Amino acid sequence: QVQLVESGGGLVQPGGSLRLSCASAGSSFRIYDMGWHRQVPGKSRELVAAITTGGTTNYADSVKGRFTISRDNAKNTAYLQMSSLKPEDTAVYYCQARSPWPDRRDYWGQGTQVTVSL
Repeated sequence: QVQLVESGGGLVQPGGSLRLSCASAGSSFRIYDMGWHRQVPGKSRELVAAITTGGTTNYADSVKGRFTISRDNAKNTAYLQMSSLKPEDTAVYYCQARSPWPDRRDYWGQGTQVTVSL
């Protein structure tokens, strides 16, 4: 069992930056692939960025070059550094942990709101 708690969301002007954090409690953080997803009302949740246990990263085309995902296994925390933010980045951002094979079970945080507006 994994408990995830996101923090760091808020209101930021276009072009600004935010760093989201996802703190994990419970089972060993280092064995989970981690991801950040986002969702706006009326749309399905979409993957923003992911990082494997080995540090391999993957990004949605819409955020490449602007967002950076990272993890600190010693602190049981994953991060999403967001820069050059745009109004279309406004969404609720969710942290995801995926357990290793063969289980591959997903765990989710409660979400944190990011609003990009003047």
